[in-house]
Amino acid sequence: MQSLLVFQSLWAMERRHTDGYERPLEDNLKMIKNAGFDGVSYSYENRKVVEQVSSFIADNNMSAEAMCYPRSIDDLKPILDNAAEFGARHVTLQADIRPYTLQECIPIIEGWKRLEDEYNIPVYIETHRNRMTTDLYFTLHLLEAFPSLKFTADLSHYLVGREFMWPVSEEDHSYIYKILDNSLSFHGRVASREQIQIEISFPHHKKWVDLFMMWWSYGFKSWKSRADKNDSLIFTCEIGPNPYAITGPDGNDLTDRWEDSLIMKRMVKHLWDTLDC
Repeated sequence: MQSLLVFQSLWAMERRHTDGYERPLEDNLKMIKNAGFDGVSYSYENRKVVEQVSSFIADNNMSAEAMCYPRSIDDLKPILDNAAEFGARHVTLQADIRPYTLQECIPIIEGWKRLEDEYNIPVYIETHRNRMTTDLYFTLHLLEAFPSLKFTADLSHYLVGREFMWPVSEEDHSYIYKILDNSLSFHGRVASREQIQIEISFPHHKKWVDLFMMWWSYGFKSWKSRADKNDSLIFTCEIGPNPYAITGPDGNDLTDRWEDSLIMKRMVKHLWDTLDC
């Protein structure tokens, strides 16, 4: 039976409060486990951190999403080495390069695909600003060159990057749907056309929350139609710290982002459970 697994981002657990206090890694992991998350999303670049987090995950029957930020083909190898040794559901790759032309991208993507096949670990490219996928239209051209390209969909970047008009046009929806039809995991935050991350609990932001819920609903249905009957879809709550989070005059978050993550977890689980498909 297909299932939804909801992960929490370790990056999103950073407080970045003006009091200077950051919770120890172990405390963050315990919070995530006790809140009922199925896994943790974090960078696989630091082997020592991977060892520590992987030990906790193994002891608590959880899973991991391996994040990485390669600037070359070979930069992906140590990430896949760690994922092969310590385990990960998949690798989400933020392509930390900004080619000017599509042709420059082709050998790099082909190299990453070869490594994915060699290690037999799923590698998804995240839709993200200031990366190879920074622009929606450029990414759609990548899809034309690589129809089987696999994404981790963070749609907030494309709403802000293209600054879609409200209401969102059918044409712009269709572009997002093309991304979603090649997405195998999701990163969850809600944006407006001007802000990368808005507070989902504020009533005046409801229209943006509804927009993302509609997109995620489409994405979940699309994934279900493509996935095997016993596959699991991973949705990572990634409500990030300052400067993603809007801050007040005291320099601190306007809301409790941890509580917002719990709200998002409940929202997407309800969305999954009530899908009409």
